[in-house]
Amino acid sequence: MSTQNLTIDEPVLLGSGPAMEWLRAAAARVAGGHAKVLITGESGVGKDLVARFIHARSPRASRAFVALNCAGISETLLESELFGHVRGSFTGAHRDKIGMFQLADKGTVFLDEVGEMSLRMQALLLRFLENGEVKPVGSDRVSAKVDVRVIAATNRNLEEEVTAGKFREDLFYRLQVMPIVLPPLRERHGDVARLARFYLARFNAEFKKRVKGLSPAAQGLLDEYTWPGNVRELRNALERAMLLADRETLEPGDFTTLTRSVSPTQFKLPAEGVNLEDVERQLVVQALERAGHNQTRAAELLGLNRDQVRYRMEKFGLRQT
Repeated sequence: MSTQNLTIDEPVLLGSGPAMEWLRAAAARVAGGHAKVLITGESGVGKDLVARFIHARSPRASRAFVALNCAGISETLLESELFGHVRGSFTGAHRDKIGMFQLADKGTVFLDEVGEMSLRMQALLLRFLENGEVKPVGSDRVSAKVDVRVIAATNRNLEEEVTAGKFREDLFYRLQVMPIVLPPLRERHGDVARLARFYLARFNAEFKKRVKGLSPAAQGLLDEYTWPGNVRELRNALERAMLLADRETLEPGDFTTLTRSVSPTQFKLPAEGVNLEDVERQLVVQALERAGHNQTRAAELLGLNRDQVRYRMEKFGLRQT
């Protein structure tokens, strides 16, 4: 669970192409009003970043931005975080506490993973969206009425959740006044290299390093990887590689968690009409090039062991470096 009740600088939404251009334009347009926003997309695509961007460009930018991840929080604790509680209302409630909705009065509350809320919490959230009234846990009266803009996010398909009876239809339509869908990184062609340069510059400054960039083989590995964890996974992979790197150019071997996940089917095959040995030789050559001629990494890319790679190198007369 993470919270923030300070004003924030405007984040940068990096990327090119029609999808990202639309996203920036839509977020900027939405920011000018006060309507509720529902941001959807896979985990790691940057839903929190878009929420902060909207707040930073909104008339509420000088007021608080408060964020809460609703996943993995017990119902009582989630209710307390949002609405506050009075002393003695539950075990551990040793003093009165003001909730996030009240702390963010005139500002923005970002509810990440809103699809994880229980039906009871959904009903409480719906009531708040209708009247803005805050009733702390354990209290029998409303303690405040606030003006808060709610931005919600989820990686779930809420329409399917509504059909399955797991999410309230009335709450869904309350939240989805302005829907924004974030594309996965694998569909943002060319953005992997752009994001990599951005994070390399950031981590160089943070870690006091001088990594100049990625080798062609390393960049090829990042371009072809499917990024199930999206931008978050890319950032973490680069941070890990930079922490461990002792050279100016990152190689495929610096991205061990990725090379284990690349399937041989992702390699480019030669044109039709060649024999299977030619195909096999080209796969080995490509794997060695992508692994910076590290035989262990090449074996991982091909789903083989090191001895099997050496056998094929000898078989095809490939020089060991």
